[in-house]
Parts: sequence; structure tokens; C-alpha cells
Amino acid sequence: MIEIENLCKTFTLHNQGGTVLEVMRDVSLTVPAGTCVALTGASGVGKSTLMRIIYGNYLAASGSVRVAGVDVTRAAPREILALRRETLGYVSQFLRVVPRVPTLDVVAEPLLARGAAKDAAHARAKELLTLLNIPERLWALSPTTFSGGEQQRVNIARGFAHPYPVLMLDEPTASLDATNRAIVLSLIEEAKARGAAIVGIFHDEAARAQVCDREIDVTLFAPQVAA
Repeated sequence: MIEIENLCKTFTLHNQGGTVLEVMRDVSLTVPAGTCVALTGASGVGKSTLMRIIYGNYLAASGSVRVAGVDVTRAAPREILALRRETLGYVSQFLRVVPRVPTLDVVAEPLLARGAAKDAAHARAKELLTLLNIPERLWALSPTTFSGGEQQRVNIARGFAHPYPVLMLDEPTASLDATNRAIVLSLIEEAKARGAAIVGIFHDEAARAQVCDREIDVTLFAPQVAA
């Protein structure tokens, strides 16, 4: 489902005379359906950068990144948007939503965007919010007022509302207690069982051992190593 070949990434530092900084070189990896790959390495080595390239937020300098057959390094913006709507989900560490939108609508939005009936979308949102222990009294409130752990659980509910064939997970258990951590890991295992291809950053070693089939040390793609 994810095929990366000879990927390189640079950043141009416009406030430093246009200096070009190479951050990643010759990345090649495959993530088949039904598997979870963990990106590892020290902070700053490029784990989040690689995830953002796969998601289409960052442009690659060269190489290809195919997600369900679509090369996101060359796809038009409308193709990227369609890919995100139907195929490619992303659970970030931080919840970013429009203020004053009720939590129920935040979680249901990926389904509504795909044309699901409002009742069905809300039913799925309620199911996930209940599973992730978000009290019903909060569903009509904006999640921007919630605690960090509550916001992360809303983010996870939103990310798992639609059965995306490909998922990006950025520290999905970072702010969770043991009970909710176990629930999130079970959601990941269920996604793998239905055939999702997953790439994640898991600093929680036990979580990584439970749900990940393979680990990729992103340090290996740093220019000083690959040279």
C-alpha cells in the first residue's frame, strides 16, 4: 500500500541566504497491507518529516512515494485531497480543529466529507467517543477546551472514524492512561486485521512491540550516514 523509492528531502533556508539543507537521502521502503511499521531514531532525525512527506504536506526533492498507487510527490492538489478523503488517514499528536465545533461533529467530519448520512456518521462518532471514554456531557462542547489526554482521544476517534486503508500515527498513546492506551492499541490491531497499512511513531516501546511488525531507524537515511 505504501512504496517509497529513492526518496530525498531538502529544506531551503530562505532567511539564511537560500542555503539548502539536505535532511534525508535514498529512503526506500515498503509497507504492505495489514502491517504496521514503526519509525525510530533520536528526536530531530526526520521521523515526522517522513510522515509528512507520505501525507503530502512536504514536497520531496526527488524519488517517489506511492500510496495506494498514487505518487504523492507528483500528484495534483485535488488528487492529494481525494487520497486523504478516501484512503489516507493521519492521527497527529495535537488536535487542530475549528473553534466552537462540537466534539461529535469533529469526530464525524471524515464520514460526512465522504457523503455519509448525518445519523450514520454521528452513530459511528458516538461509538468511538464512548469506547475512548469521552463523557457524553462533553460531546456537544468544542474539544479545544479539553485536557491534553481528552483531545488526543478525540483525535484518535476522528482518525479511526473511517476505515482508512492507510494510516499515519504520530505518538497515538503519548498522553494516555493505561486503560485508554490499551483501547487505542486494540484499534490499531483491528485496523491491521482489516488490511490497513500503518506507519507510526511510537516512543512507547511496549506499544511498539505489541502492534508493530517492523522498525525502521530513520537515522540510516541521514546524509552523513548514507554518504
